[in-house]
Amino acid sequence: MMQQTIQISAVIPAYNAQKYIARAIESILRQSRPADEIIVVDDGSTDDTAAVVRSYGDKVRLISQSNGGASAARNAGIRAAKGNWIAFLDADDEWLPEKLLLQTELLLKHPDLVWITGNYLQCLCDENRIAEYTPVPTCIQCLKGRDYYESYLFAVQLYEWGHIDCMLIQKKTLEELGLFSTEMPIAEDIDLWLRIAYRHPKVGFTPYPLAVHHLLEFHTLMTSPRPAFLYQNFIRRHFQLAQKEEVIEQFIPAAGAIMRRWIRGMLFEGRKEEIRGFLVQYPQCFSVCYRCFIYLLTVFPMITVCLLKIASKIVRTLKIRRRLTRRPPKVI
Repeated sequence: MMQQTIQISAVIPAYNAQKYIARAIESILRQSRPADEIIVVDDGSTDDTAAVVRSYGDKVRLISQSNGGASAARNAGIRAAKGNWIAFLDADDEWLPEKLLLQTELLLKHPDLVWITGNYLQCLCDENRIAEYTPVPTCIQCLKGRDYYESYLFAVQLYEWGHIDCMLIQKKTLEELGLFSTEMPIAEDIDLWLRIAYRHPKVGFTPYPLAVHHLLEFHTLMTSPRPAFLYQNFIRRHFQLAQKEEVIEQFIPAAGAIMRRWIRGMLFEGRKEEIRGFLVQYPQCFSVCYRCFIYLLTVFPMITVCLLKIASKIVRTLKIRRRLTRRPPKVI
C-alpha cells in the first residue's frame, strides 16, 4: 500500500453545534497529515451551525438534511465521501494535530488492517482537568509491545472500546457491514464496532492520545437514557450475530465487560430489577463472585445509590480517579 492510496474523508455530524463546530473543523485543518476532505453533515440544526461551516468556503463540504439522528448523519457523510478511509469526529470534540499522521503510519506498517483506533484525552475544561482515558504506559502494557490488538473483542474486555473520535475505518468495510444502524436507539457506535470485529477482528491501536473528548460539552446528537429492555435487546442481538459469525466464545467475555459498564451506571440510578435481569439472563458472562456482589448491592438499592454518590464526590474532590467523568455515570 502506497501512502498516496490512503485518502481520508473526515466526517462530522452536527446538530445545533454552532458553539463548537469551528473548534472541531480547526482541529482537522491543523493536522500534520491533512485530511483529503472534510464533510460536515448538518442534521437539521435550528441554530447557525450551517453558517459557521459555510464560512470555511471550499475547505469544508456541507451536507444539509432533515433531523435523523447521529447514525443517519454519519451514514450520509460516509456515502458522500470520496476517500477510501473514513475518520469520524463529533462536533463538540477535537483531534490532536498528529492524529491522522500516526494513523496513516500505522496503516502503512500494517496494510492488512481495515480499521484502527486509539487512546484519547478526556477534558473537564471548566475545571482545568485533562487526563488520558488510559495512561499511556498502561496502554502500551496491554498491547504487549504491539500497535494492534489481534481481537477487538479482547480489547473490549480491557475497556478499550475505541472512541468514535479515534476511529479510522476503510470505507468499503463500512459498506460491507451496512454502516451505522439507524434503528438502534442506544450504543449504535459499539453496535457497528462489534459487527466489524466479528469479520475483521484485528484492530490497529495507538496508545498515544489522538483526540480530545470534552466531557462537559453535551454531545448534541446524543439521546437521553433509554429503558433497560433496549440494552437487553442489544445483548440479545449480538449473541445471535456472534453465534452466526461463529465467534460466540470470544464474544461472551466482551459482552460481560459491556454489561458491567451498564450495570455500574444503573447502580447509580437504583435500577434493581434491570441489573438483576442481566445477572439472571446472562450468568455465563459474569463470575460467581461478581454476581453475588452485585446482588448484595441491589438488596437495598437506594442505600447503594447514596453510598455511591458520596464515594463519587470524595473521589472527585480528592482527584483520585484517573478517568474523568462529568457526573455519576449513566448507561451508554
